[in-house]
Amino acid sequence: MQVARWKVFTTVAELRDAAINVVLDAANTAVAARGRFDVVLAGGTTPRDIYQALRNAQADWPRWHIWYGDERCLPADDDERNSKMAQEVWLNHVHIPDKQIHTMLTERGTKAAVADYNQALSDVDDFDLVLLGMGEDGHTASLFPGHAWGDAAPAIAVSNAPKPPADRVSLSALRLSQARQVLFIVTGSNKRDAVQQWRNGFALPVTAIDPKKGVDVFVDAAALPA
Repeated sequence: MQVARWKVFTTVAELRDAAINVVLDAANTAVAARGRFDVVLAGGTTPRDIYQALRNAQADWPRWHIWYGDERCLPADDDERNSKMAQEVWLNHVHIPDKQIHTMLTERGTKAAVADYNQALSDVDDFDLVLLGMGEDGHTASLFPGHAWGDAAPAIAVSNAPKPPADRVSLSALRLSQARQVLFIVTGSNKRDAVQQWRNGFALPVTAIDPKKGVDVFVDAAALPA
């Protein structure tokens, strides 16, 4: 059963600053212990602001390895791609080697992208940090209610997603749970119902992320049920 530690912030700006500190602290700890930092990125507006701020941070960038929690099956230069957003606001501005930025090749279709990502992850141990968001329906990455969330392969194909585009690739709930630290970032009043269901123990995709050390949930006041 998932252990979730909730921390409420008055504003999104306060939440963002705290999340940046979590990322940098996790990076410093991982590099000191293992010589590399494996981090999984989330999409969305609040993560975008975090990434934009990170490009001005002091970090041992050549030790960072970037992974994605999910990606839409769209052309590589499509504005809706998580990878394009992260590249534009952050990764193009820091010195992480290209070979350490592991983009999902979803422009080739789900089958090829899943095979490529599973191969890339074949020699990767637990992630050091996984960043995740949550949708209004309780989905995270591209793991949606009523769909299979994955209990074997690291990456899975997603079809008939309730949000466009229908075809996507996502890390499985099992692989996202193989992490030393997981941080959920949840903001906005439109998340209140899902937050209430999460806290009441409903079986949502977010609750399937169950690392040994539990998860941290940073939530702004607007997302809390009244």
